[in-house]
Amino acid sequence: MIAAALADWATGPLDPPAAVRRAALRHLLDGLGTALAGRRGGTVDPALHVARDLGGPPEATLLGGRDSIGAPAAALAAGAMVHALDFDDTHAAGLVHATAVVLPAAFAVGEQVGASGRDVLHAAIAGYETVCRVAAAAPHGFHARGLHATMVAGVFSSALVTARLLRLDAARATDALGIAGSQAGGLLAFLHTGAATKQLHPGFASHAGILAARLAAAGAAGPANVFDGPHGVFDALAAGPVDPASIIAGLGQRWETLRIGIKPYPACQLSHAAIDAARAARRQPGFPADPAAIARIDVDVHPDSAPTVCGPGRDLTRPATPYAAKFSLPWSVAATLLDGDLTTASYRPDAIDRADVTALAARLHWRIVATGGHAADAPGAVVVTLADGTTVRGAVPRSGGGPDTPLTDDELAAKFLGNAGPAGAPVVDLLRRLDDLDDLDPIMAALAAAGD
Repeated sequence: MIAAALADWATGPLDPPAAVRRAALRHLLDGLGTALAGRRGGTVDPALHVARDLGGPPEATLLGGRDSIGAPAAALAAGAMVHALDFDDTHAAGLVHATAVVLPAAFAVGEQVGASGRDVLHAAIAGYETVCRVAAAAPHGFHARGLHATMVAGVFSSALVTARLLRLDAARATDALGIAGSQAGGLLAFLHTGAATKQLHPGFASHAGILAARLAAAGAAGPANVFDGPHGVFDALAAGPVDPASIIAGLGQRWETLRIGIKPYPACQLSHAAIDAARAARRQPGFPADPAAIARIDVDVHPDSAPTVCGPGRDLTRPATPYAAKFSLPWSVAATLLDGDLTTASYRPDAIDRADVTALAARLHWRIVATGGHAADAPGAVVVTLADGTTVRGAVPRSGGGPDTPLTDDELAAKFLGNAGPAGAPVVDLLRRLDDLDDLDPIMAALAAAGD
């Protein structure tokens, strides 16, 4: 059974290569930054309120604060915080936000059991491999069924992160995976309203995974055929071709942790190639200073990207909410052409009604271009046609921030500090030394100071 093999690897001795350890540390740092920014933005206040209400024994600290509550409740809030701005990392093959489901369980349970930094790092790496591999086994298959792959695959990741930190054996960890599978879900219905449910999905997954591992530790049994079927997660929730065997192929030799990208823009990853192409067009000599000179914009879109960022039934030129704007390719590209960049300020509530962005977005036309490969790693192309018939073109082979065009350490640190604020500077050094820390206490204290 695939679940048994995955659980055996995830709970056994791990010796990840230096490059994998470094990648995991970079992603954890990025996730802590997006969590602090998400908490400060106020959109996750309901999740924080509910987490405090759930309470529980003082096992873990709410990220960026000083409240000590039960680990499942802390993870629920942390998952929402990391993903609140849609500024967290993405694995292209699985189209999942990996850190949003790995970090909450790793930090909450790691703090609960007093784990060393090395133990937390190893648990996180097991989680990264799990969420990426489960999602990539059904490329765009969960999305095609109207489900958020981050939550579907994330319950398994959080379950194994927890199982490893609780020191469960492989049999109990297999049960945890089976139990977690019954909590997989996450509807994409938010796309049509701009509702905040997507922000909550990683928190749901983290909370569910911790509960699954605790239930397994208490003796509850889960189906070991959760990946193989019949009636497993792929049978029930995925459309199109699936390859469950790929989940365990090359474990310990092929590291998907190295294939996770770090976002430079707080918008849906599926728009990033078009955004980068728009920035490239702006750098061309013929690009006009006056946007009124732009008569038409044409953008190439990968077929798997279109339903999410160009989908029907939505006003893509005048999004209903800031979150809806993050999933409108026309709005995001228009804002980029006008401003030259996209930042968290681009999606403020008072910014999405900008008349200049709305007018320019209305001139954007998109066409499906089947380039092959994964949508989140597809090339981007934009053609800007001026009123006099002149065209200005911008193109990129793939969006920036991915494993083939990564952010430098300095760029990552700058992104973190931009999200966390200057008071977060000590966290950068502490995360880089996670392997050597006796526990998470110094990091949690530094995060609380940054959140004050």
